[in-house]
Amino acid sequence: MAYSIDKLRNICLLGHGGDGKTSLTESILYAAKAIDRLGKVPEGNTVSDFDSEEIKRGISTSTALAPVEYNGHKINLLDAPGFFDFYGEVVQALRVVDTGLIVLGAKGPISVGSQKMWRLLQEEEIPVAFYVSRLDEENADFYKTFEQMKELFGVAVCPLVIPIIEGGKAVGVVDIVTQKAYKTEAHKTTEIPVPASMNDLVEEYRAMLSENVAETDDELMEKYFGGEEFTVEEMISGIKAGVLARSIAPVFCGSAYTGLGTEALLQGIMDYFPSPATGRGDTVVSAEGEETAYPIDPNGPAVAFVFKTVADQYGRFSFFRVASGTVTSDSSMVNTASGVTEKIGRLYMVRGKKNIEVDSISAGDIGAVAKLSETRTNETLCAPGKNIVLKKMSFPRTCYIQAILPKNKAAEEKLATALARLRDEDPVFENYLNTETRQQVIAGLGDIHLDVLCSRMKTKFGVEVELITPRVAYREKIRKKVQAEGRHKKQSGGHGQYGHVKIEFEPVESDDLVFEERIFGGSVPKNFHPAVEKGLRESMEKGVLAGYPVVNLKAVLYDGSYHEVDSNELSFKMAARLAFRNGLPQANPVIMEPYGTLKVTIPDEFMGDVIGDLNKRRGRIMGMNPDGSGMQIVEAEVPMSEMHSYAIDLRSMTRGWGAFELDFVRYEDAPPAIMQAIIEEAKDRMKEDDDE
Repeated sequence: MAYSIDKLRNICLLGHGGDGKTSLTESILYAAKAIDRLGKVPEGNTVSDFDSEEIKRGISTSTALAPVEYNGHKINLLDAPGFFDFYGEVVQALRVVDTGLIVLGAKGPISVGSQKMWRLLQEEEIPVAFYVSRLDEENADFYKTFEQMKELFGVAVCPLVIPIIEGGKAVGVVDIVTQKAYKTEAHKTTEIPVPASMNDLVEEYRAMLSENVAETDDELMEKYFGGEEFTVEEMISGIKAGVLARSIAPVFCGSAYTGLGTEALLQGIMDYFPSPATGRGDTVVSAEGEETAYPIDPNGPAVAFVFKTVADQYGRFSFFRVASGTVTSDSSMVNTASGVTEKIGRLYMVRGKKNIEVDSISAGDIGAVAKLSETRTNETLCAPGKNIVLKKMSFPRTCYIQAILPKNKAAEEKLATALARLRDEDPVFENYLNTETRQQVIAGLGDIHLDVLCSRMKTKFGVEVELITPRVAYREKIRKKVQAEGRHKKQSGGHGQYGHVKIEFEPVESDDLVFEERIFGGSVPKNFHPAVEKGLRESMEKGVLAGYPVVNLKAVLYDGSYHEVDSNELSFKMAARLAFRNGLPQANPVIMEPYGTLKVTIPDEFMGDVIGDLNKRRGRIMGMNPDGSGMQIVEAEVPMSEMHSYAIDLRSMTRGWGAFELDFVRYEDAPPAIMQAIIEEAKDRMKEDDDE
């Protein structure tokens, strides 16, 4: 059925990998009777982890949509991955929701993922709620976890639901707002009296909540200071206002496996979470780059933003949120990025891998359409005659690169198609041909990210590949001036070949060849000078030390000789090559390695480990500065050859906190020991190539 905009809720489940987001999604679906049996992650039968890779690994690798209909509302749940390798999926989910629900475990310290998601939601100015999970497990402690939350996230954090503990186990919950208690057994929830032993605790948390509610409205503030109790309706209204203003971050709790607290969470979502009508709306970007608010209007022109694409061998499946109006099946919409008119075919409400066909998707709602031929993720579709461009998502930069090799000839032919499809599906993923190393490379956010993409290539497109460490694009140069001679002579009956040059080589600050001639008396005719330059340029593609391109080279043709009959352009090109090969080994050649500027963002506690590690990588620390949010930015210059595994190593060193950006800056002379290792590696590689 169609829902009015005030009855819609769009929520993203966020948190650390393994903290229970997918299990909570399953519990909500079951409680709302959207499914008739409760799936479990270890059994590989949950709604939102349906991809073969997710089932095999037991983790979420992409954001899954799981809408539920409950008490006259439609709640679009987006279950986002918790592993940092799939952060791009989090970006997509947050683009179309009005609330972020952080799921965190009730045992041990609060995970890095939960803390990072809190920071992200603050930056994006998205209302936040929490769900403390796994209360049924041994050693779970809601109250200890809440104290940690207050310390980390501040006074905005307010429990709306607290657990009832009997015999060391959570058996029910108390709703702080209504002061009602509920017991759950075998997923059946019934109301019970509030245990007498909890009266003081309930009163304590209600007082805490009342203080936060009072700050949402002047009249409520007066009533609070007058010592009056708030009514349930006033509490609900105040909490809803506080969530929208982000001055209240409500805390729910429960157990996904037993259903404890799930109905209280569903009721809380309806009562307190903003609808798209009151949420943050959207943003329009003009051709000049100016941004203006675009409130969601159910009666406006049809406008939709494509936030996610799923691609396979059969085509694309595009997920979108409607920013205004209504998108209907069998209509036409214009892609404002390309100007192409797209035919909107069948529309779907998607729940995991199940597609439920619908006639229309209204403002604020989320749906999907198949077979859009020219529309990609991050693009806007509009009713004909409109030219609205909604703000695009900014995805994280790739930081982990590998070279990719097809395992057989059949895979080689399909590889380009598979890579293009994966780029459609994953905007973070990159691939390109490195023309210097002649390797096809792929880039992502970590080893698991790339491993999953390769597995998808095999299962979706039948392409088997392997990943290896990419080669570094080194350079070679000379460090002193030398003179060299090249004589090419060949006689085999009839016209022969003759070219003779004398060339002076010297270092110069230029990546391109600087070619000059100082010929006197016509010893090398002018019409052969371009052939000499061409021979030198071709020779520079492979240096004399390890076969890497030569740069910073000046060559002056100053003498030579020719034969009136046997000399031609080919002969002088060959002579130039000989002069290059004869002269450069005498010019004190050296290998240069690429250096990059590195910016690492870390908590202060990891500073020593990170700096020590960079020193081992031959890095030079250039500075350390706070970033204003409690983190430190370490700036350094590092050899690119030392940074292949840095994405994995930094994550390990900082328990997932560390992030970095690395940009090429220049080439520098490699130290002798490094240079020798590069030369030996090049010899081994050339030997392997010869053997093949």
